[in-house]
Amino acid sequence: MDRLLITQLLSWKNQPKRKPLLLDGARQVGKSYLIEECFGKDHFRRVLKLDFLANPNLAGLFGANLNPQDILLNIELELGVDINPNNDLLFFDEIGECPAALSSLKFFAEQRPDLYLCASGSNVGLLNSFPVGKVEALELFPMSFEEFVMASGNEKILEAFRRGLQIQASHNKLWDLLLDYYFVGGMPEAVETWFADGGKFSGINERCSRIQNIHRSLLSGYLRDFGKYGGKVNAQHIERVFRNVPLQLSKNMDASVKRYRFSGVIERKRSYLDLSSPIEWLEKTKLVSRCYPIDCKPQSPLSAYRKDNLFKLFLFDIGVLGYMLDISYQEHRQQSYEYKGYLAENFVQNELIVAGCYPVYSWDFRQAGIEFLFKTNNGEIIPVEVKSGKRTRAKSLKTYIARYKPARTVKLIGSAGGTEQPGQNIAWPLYYAGRLKTL
Repeated sequence: MDRLLITQLLSWKNQPKRKPLLLDGARQVGKSYLIEECFGKDHFRRVLKLDFLANPNLAGLFGANLNPQDILLNIELELGVDINPNNDLLFFDEIGECPAALSSLKFFAEQRPDLYLCASGSNVGLLNSFPVGKVEALELFPMSFEEFVMASGNEKILEAFRRGLQIQASHNKLWDLLLDYYFVGGMPEAVETWFADGGKFSGINERCSRIQNIHRSLLSGYLRDFGKYGGKVNAQHIERVFRNVPLQLSKNMDASVKRYRFSGVIERKRSYLDLSSPIEWLEKTKLVSRCYPIDCKPQSPLSAYRKDNLFKLFLFDIGVLGYMLDISYQEHRQQSYEYKGYLAENFVQNELIVAGCYPVYSWDFRQAGIEFLFKTNNGEIIPVEVKSGKRTRAKSLKTYIARYKPARTVKLIGSAGGTEQPGQNIAWPLYYAGRLKTL
């Protein structure tokens, strides 16, 4: 399956001199597959891979010193090959398992900028040391909705999506795919399974069962990681916070997601200071993300109005979120349940993150709230209202317009949408959330 990040990988490859590339992301989002299969095998003669999780003994290749020439000689002896710097890609997989390999990236950057060296890791954010300024860092997230449409194999619908069409014929197809995406999510194994054989040789119940099994396995793996990589943070506390995120989201019914509440998550823990360590751990491993409410007139930089202990908390993948709340495929398709609003909000949050819009902000004033604030490159702040259904009346948006008179507004809704006032009040279908970056 293709990933949009391949464009940035090719840009890195085409540089005359380059730093090592470090790809960060949660477990099972497809980091190794992207580098080894999509990028490496299509654009290099060979991929020479060192997997430090599968083979911890490889750490011995970095034992004597961190001189790149000595390390390369050790790798050649270990793999039984001669490395060709012009045609070979050297790949350090799960580099967080080998601190010496991570430290060596600094010396590769300084002494061997001609080398094609990629590394990936699932716990990079937890490491105590990091070669700041010596690597080109990229992040990979679960597959976005655009990548989900790409995986469907429907070229006509993909073209309509990329053109931003808002006609009923394309909307019906894209809305169907969005509801499927709500159930499947963006984890590559789930997406690949969902579209296997075009869905022609297995019934819908069997396909749904396979997706649920994948989500169950993913969740079990993350829970094991809490104990393995939690370090000084209590693994049980990490798990309690992680499991609590869907529960708090689901309490919001069809209204906007509320600020994260600290009481009742962990016994005898009631404040942000009590929960900050597990929340930050989950954020560093890309399993949750925050959205910071602004309670005054939003101006650039939005970070000046941020309060670290006031935020909304979202889950990294909408498919895993639905699985943790036991929402069936049929419920997603019917869209009649009361809590569909927060699912739409979590979807938009994730689409913004994939688009590079992080940190994410919202607006919250008394009884009014705008789900997201989008800042353009020229500093314009655009309020973004999210409506999971076809209703477009938005009282909070009217309040925001009356108070601050923004030049433009956006509503993301459950219909084909349209521009209510050209260039000013924009109404887009939900699945175009990622197009905010074009404003």
